Amino acid sequence: MPRANRPRRAASTASSKWAVPHRTLGSALLSRTETGTDGDWHVRHIPGGASVKEYRCPGCDQTLPPGTPHVVTWPAGEYGSVGERRHWHLPCWNARDRRRPGRRR
Repeated sequence: MPRANRPRRAASTASSKWAVPHRTLGSALLSRTETGTDGDWHVRHIPGGASVKEYRCPGCDQTLPPGTPHVVTWPAGEYGSVGERRHWHLPCWNARDRRRPGRRR
């Protein structure tokens, strides 16, 4: 019979060396919470090298080409679900309180 080269797991994984400890998501470590007139938001800065897709900024309705540094925001009550995340130009995000509601540029 061939020998198994894999180590055997212990019966109780809670106390074994194979147990994986719980840790927070990486996005939670790099984001911060901002408060504005429109509520509390989690904000994460995305460097240009990490941006590989094209997005549309909700502040100016212009595209964010790949390689453009920007911010990703989502409501503070959410955990960053795909449906709630928005990609903004940093100046557009900072000016969101000065814009009229529903106005597209």
